[in-house]
Amino acid sequence: MRVLGIDPGLTRCGVGIVDVTATRTATLVHVSVIQTPPDMPLAERLLIVSAGIEALIDEHAPHSVAVERVFAQHNVRTVMGTAQVSGIALLAAARRSLPVGLHTPSEVKAAITGYGQADKKQVGTMVAKVLRLESVPKPADAADALALAICHAWRVPLGGGTTTTGAPGGGTASGLTAAQQAWRAAEQGTARRSAANRLAR
Repeated sequence: MRVLGIDPGLTRCGVGIVDVTATRTATLVHVSVIQTPPDMPLAERLLIVSAGIEALIDEHAPHSVAVERVFAQHNVRTVMGTAQVSGIALLAAARRSLPVGLHTPSEVKAAITGYGQADKKQVGTMVAKVLRLESVPKPADAADALALAICHAWRVPLGGGTTTTGAPGGGTASGLTAAQQAWRAAEQGTARRSAANRLAR
């Protein structure tokens, strides 16, 4: 399957496309960063990002799209821009009837490195290793987009279909690798926090 990963950002939006076989072997198809200048009007910046994402979808025809789930941050301006770009990505996918997976940073880190609190350098290093690249994709937004795409592909059952909450790589709970166990723990932790937040409201 072919997956487009999108690391949403208004100044730098990372986009990465990978092909993943039934044996979970991932191959790089495309990686880049869509950039917009901070001094440009917001509407025009969003238009540039939208056009860039839609052009990639039309050119490379991914089977699904993976987008980083937006979390609240202390910097309201930053999270607003991230949320706006996420909406654009979701809309572009919906227009083409493409399934979308939303993944938390912890899920992605755990899927790629086996550790949900890995730093960007560790994520980039593992992305390069998984894709058999000679160097880590730059900037970090590009590596993060590829990590999202790989994480999403690994969550899909071997026979294709929609994203599930089962073990990545099609494994079972009784035969998970260390990375898969960390991935599952990160996902379950996110689910518990979400449930606790709903109860607290």
